[in-house]
Amino acid sequence: MTVTRGLEGVVATTSSISSIIDDTLTYVGYDIDDLAVNASFEEVIYLLWHRRLPNAEELTELKTQLAQNSALPPEVIQHFKMYQIEKVHPMAALRSAVSLLGLYDEEADLMDEEANYRKAVRLQAKMPAIVTTFARVRKGLEPIAPRQDLSFAANFLYMLSGKEPEPIAVEAMNKALVLHADHELNASTFTARVCVATLSDVYSGITSAIGALKGPLHGGANEAVMKMLTEIGTLENVEPYVRGKLANKEKIMGFGHRVYRQGDPRAKHLREMSKKLTELTGQPHWYDMSVQIEAIVTGEKKLPPNVDFYSASVYHSLGIDHDLMTPIFAVSRVSGWLAHILEQYENNRLIRPRADYTGPGMQKYVPIEQRG
Repeated sequence: MTVTRGLEGVVATTSSISSIIDDTLTYVGYDIDDLAVNASFEEVIYLLWHRRLPNAEELTELKTQLAQNSALPPEVIQHFKMYQIEKVHPMAALRSAVSLLGLYDEEADLMDEEANYRKAVRLQAKMPAIVTTFARVRKGLEPIAPRQDLSFAANFLYMLSGKEPEPIAVEAMNKALVLHADHELNASTFTARVCVATLSDVYSGITSAIGALKGPLHGGANEAVMKMLTEIGTLENVEPYVRGKLANKEKIMGFGHRVYRQGDPRAKHLREMSKKLTELTGQPHWYDMSVQIEAIVTGEKKLPPNVDFYSASVYHSLGIDHDLMTPIFAVSRVSGWLAHILEQYENNRLIRPRADYTGPGMQKYVPIEQRG
């Protein structure tokens, strides 16, 4: 057997959802640059699930379905209120809430195509409410009900703050959601497909994916980037801080990517939004620091920034708590997870790789009284 650690370069399945070829990311053949500039997140959801862009009527129908299913069951809200809030990370709360939702869905264990699609709609619709409800409950605030007249991106920001967001904030949020929606067979997506390949249910698949995303080597990088920026504090501290890290061979979060060689194509869109938002909020130093960090790390290590690097200052400028950055990633990526889950069900085969055994050879059982 040929062993490939981390399955790097291994092709595990076929998929018609997204591709990364020659450093170009596409969703169903649409370049991410095209979608980031022009598409609403709702259009991208439809594209990933149906493999085509919706017409006006289909888009309206999807928006209506999402709006009608966006409220959380009272039991989930009450569940949050029972937590020892100061000890619970939002990703752990999100993981538990999605699993809990399965208990209140009468179709949770139905496996026909129509039932699975309805569950996909319900899960996608409720993700913003899970994150924003937890964010408010832990501060002693009451949850804010979603509004049916707002877009997906605008609704998230509204439910978080209780204020209707400015157009530029909605633009930034929508762009971030579009950019994070899918990314071929990444760790969390692969986890979701492995789970449902056993013919487990959609809720189990998404819960598994959230568990994988929780790790700092996957979705947690943007939170780590903001922690780094906060530690640096000022533009003058960037050079000694970063060069010190590099000299000690410490990892600088937000740089490099397993599948990109020339750079993550998503990063430039959030770099632009970071510049706009930090100027608007009167905190341009976050952007300026990021640019200087990029210059040093890319110059020294030849590692360009990935999507997580500038998303950190974007979310910070939107007034979002730093530990909510990875849950927001999940609010977007669930669209891709669900697309892959539905695709896995369509042509399923149990995913069961082998391992190259490196332990001792054949041994004989020794009764316990004879062991040293």
